[in-house]
Amino acid sequence: MKVDVLLGLQWGDEGKGKIVDVLTPEYDVIARFQGGPNAGHSLEFGKIKHVLHSIPSGIFHKGQINVVGNGVVIDPIIFKKEIEEIRELDVDLHKTLLISKKAHLILPTHRILDAASEIAKGKTKIGSTLKGIGPTYMDKTGRNGLRVGDIIMPGFRDKYEFLKEKHKDILKQYNYSYSIDEIENEWFEGIKCLKEYELVESEYLLNGFLNENKSVLAEGAQGTLLDIDFGSYPFVTSSNTICAGACSGLGIAPGKIGDVIGIFKAYCTRVGSGPFPTELTDKTGNELREKGKEFGATTGRPRRCGWLDLTALKYSIMLNGVTRLIMTKADVLSGFEKLKICTSYNTSDGKTDIFPFTFDESIQPEYIELPAWSRDISEMSNIEELPKELLDYISYIEDEVQVPVTIASVGPSRKATIHLK
Repeated sequence: MKVDVLLGLQWGDEGKGKIVDVLTPEYDVIARFQGGPNAGHSLEFGKIKHVLHSIPSGIFHKGQINVVGNGVVIDPIIFKKEIEEIRELDVDLHKTLLISKKAHLILPTHRILDAASEIAKGKTKIGSTLKGIGPTYMDKTGRNGLRVGDIIMPGFRDKYEFLKEKHKDILKQYNYSYSIDEIENEWFEGIKCLKEYELVESEYLLNGFLNENKSVLAEGAQGTLLDIDFGSYPFVTSSNTICAGACSGLGIAPGKIGDVIGIFKAYCTRVGSGPFPTELTDKTGNELREKGKEFGATTGRPRRCGWLDLTALKYSIMLNGVTRLIMTKADVLSGFEKLKICTSYNTSDGKTDIFPFTFDESIQPEYIELPAWSRDISEMSNIEELPKELLDYISYIEDEVQVPVTIASVGPSRKATIHLK
């Protein structure tokens, strides 16, 4: 068997959580491969609406195994809160949730460092979620980090104190006041919660599942355009959000990757700072935000909204080797007078369809216009019901990117999912 990878192709918030939840019955194992509680994967089914941050999005299906991979960073405080909220929904994860010993831990001082650093940047701030993600990955690559497996090893408390003191020394360079005692006590309660779950050598576990012909879906967080190497740097996250990140974040060889499922919205959104070529700051942008309920699942911040950007989408498809596409939030486009899609950029050096090394004010999107549809599609359940204008919109995208769109999501719930192919 091979691992299928599901990831976002824009700046995050594409609806990955819902789609993982919808696809979970097709798989034996769901494995999260990067990111941390800066992710917010929203699920809606029946009367339940729930947001996950660290735990894979397959947990509400009985029988599937959910694995938090080595590429993920975990905040024990947030992890414990997630577990408690899930338990209130009468879901016990003790037998279905496995956590990699090699996943790194977010310390209270990581969050403090994140906040102090972001404030110090002033106008150049990148829009961090302030969850301590960046400082944790910095300690990981600096070979100073604490890993989940350390919590069951002798000397864990000494390792924690050493890293905390190092962080406190760094914080002396900032004019930033903080208190750690209360959050530290809460953090160690989170460590106790982590110890209740099975800590595993996830690379052996997952490869063993494949050898047993079990099907595995790798779940990404954030989006391709936030990748630390290939995103709109420096306004990016601190991990590899692309398909290659599934290999390093789970211990899977490249040759064991199967389908690569790319998720994109029918339009574009972005949270925080950074370039956004098709951003709409007018009435249309506000309408997209209100109709799409575009507010961050993790931060609550209003998302910036704009038209679909095919130049950026093609770039993401290339980087990931996407084999099939899923389009979300098609219902949000209902009722507009006309729809636009960016096909290229006009720059000071002429027209280009290449995602640029850096963005400046000279880069302007070039659009084509397509007919809109007026009907509400949020209650539709099969392809025969969909308006011709929407099907034409999808066909145009497929022709341009040369990858099939196999599913269209027309609402937040499980049932608002239409299989096109």
